[in-house]
Amino acid sequence: MTDTPQLGSFVRELTIADVIEETADAKSIVFDVPAGGEDDFRYTPGQFLTLRIPSDRTGSVARCYSLSSSPTEDARLKVTVKRTIDGYGSNWLCDNAEAGMSMHVLAPSGIFTPKNLDQDFILLAAGSGITPVMSILKSALAQGTGHIVMVYANRDEKSVIFKDELQDLQRNNPDRLTVVHWLESVSGIPTAEMIGNLLQPVATKRHSYICGPAPFMETVKNGLRRSGADMHLIHTEVFSSIEGDPFAEIVIDDSPGEDGAGPATAIVELDDEVHEVSWPRQTPLLDVLLSKGIKAPFSCRKGECSACACILKSGEVEMIHNGILDPEEVEEGYVLSCQLLPKTDRVEVSYSE
Repeated sequence: MTDTPQLGSFVRELTIADVIEETADAKSIVFDVPAGGEDDFRYTPGQFLTLRIPSDRTGSVARCYSLSSSPTEDARLKVTVKRTIDGYGSNWLCDNAEAGMSMHVLAPSGIFTPKNLDQDFILLAAGSGITPVMSILKSALAQGTGHIVMVYANRDEKSVIFKDELQDLQRNNPDRLTVVHWLESVSGIPTAEMIGNLLQPVATKRHSYICGPAPFMETVKNGLRRSGADMHLIHTEVFSSIEGDPFAEIVIDDSPGEDGAGPATAIVELDDEVHEVSWPRQTPLLDVLLSKGIKAPFSCRKGECSACACILKSGEVEMIHNGILDPEEVEEGYVLSCQLLPKTDRVEVSYSE
């Protein structure tokens, strides 16, 4: 795969070290972290990588795959990919990825990640939704102190990704980990009532992390509600198709605002640092930050994922498009930096909360 001048300066390259067959339709792709690239690929449990996949029709497509590796327990990065019907990216990777191949990627991103690994967790996954949950599980067992209940749903026993690894983790942590395998071939499709009854003894005051197909996640959320769980402690991972090209170079629009106003000032808190930047009125904040070499998190650059979400601390802004944040999140102050334009002369945001 050759470099092209259209790639942004923020694009990185990884080499595949190994491809592991997990099940008949799922593979893990293991990447070496290049020497000196540790900072670029530092991540937290539950985050994902955005891969640039070749396409004969469009040149390339961008797809997000969760990291199943643990940042504290694994020296290499690993994403796990399950074939989906008509899924171009998953089928291309399962058919073509091999050791020695180089791929363009974006830095790890995503907000489906615990802030405290010492707490008690409920982890719920279905199918390939185990991927980010596995990263959280391994990290919490190694670095945390809490008790973890995991419910993992699959069609049948052959579909269970990481089956042996889960058995080893449970065997090595009998007092801290309980794994419940829900097999559709044995117990049928879970209902909210079933999930609620199963989790009722442990749901109160625990943070719950859910990843899987949309119907599964909705069922599980309803089950948690029935069990008495605090709905503010429920976290879900939602991926949507990326239609644009997040790997493309940034173009800054320096034209004034509608009223002829010059650039605003953005105060940005990120990774325990504070940046003050000039913010052209017609350019989204994320583009401004990336153009200045500031490593702000992002994935789609289209307002369809939550990777670039940050908190508005002061000032007024508008979002060009919001395809992911719900009204409650917007009310709490969350904004998408890839779609954010200033309405006041000074705006303060934070990625650190």
